[in-house]
Amino acid sequence: MQPRRVVVTGLGALTPLGNSVESYWQGLSSGVSGADFIRQFDPSKFKTRFACELKDFDPTNFMDKKDARKMDPFTQTAVIAADQAVADAKIDRATVDLDRVGVIWGTGVGGMINFTQELKEFHQGDGTPRFSPFLIPRLILDIAAGYISIRNGFRGLTSPVFPLALPLPMPLLRP
Repeated sequence: MQPRRVVVTGLGALTPLGNSVESYWQGLSSGVSGADFIRQFDPSKFKTRFACELKDFDPTNFMDKKDARKMDPFTQTAVIAADQAVADAKIDRATVDLDRVGVIWGTGVGGMINFTQELKEFHQGDGTPRFSPFLIPRLILDIAAGYISIRNGFRGLTSPVFPLALPLPMPLLRP
């Protein structure tokens, strides 16, 4: 099997240095640190009280409030960075074969923020098992790749990790 060439045609970035490729690159090339005091939770019981969190991040600046509510923050950031990359690549859905465009989004775990919030609410309640109907869609590993595909109409291979186990070349991957 010969290695396949990959061409990066668009970039997107949500980072502790900025919420766009331009602001990220400006911070990186200026030597700015993304580390700061933790603001997303109370770190007083931890020895370390600094981290590299996203700053000034509001998903509704990038997507509709209704869509943002359905997604865990890990999915929100994946979708927003992918939206930036698709826009940067100037992909024209009218001229590209959407059956040959897929999404491989590498992640090791899904929406843990929503999972821990749901467990906390369950334990604070009266023991009645009530969970949000969005818990599983927010939690599953491949939801980020799925949302990215759906938002862009991509119908090719979609996976949460690189599909090493798939026999290559596949018909969808042939040039």
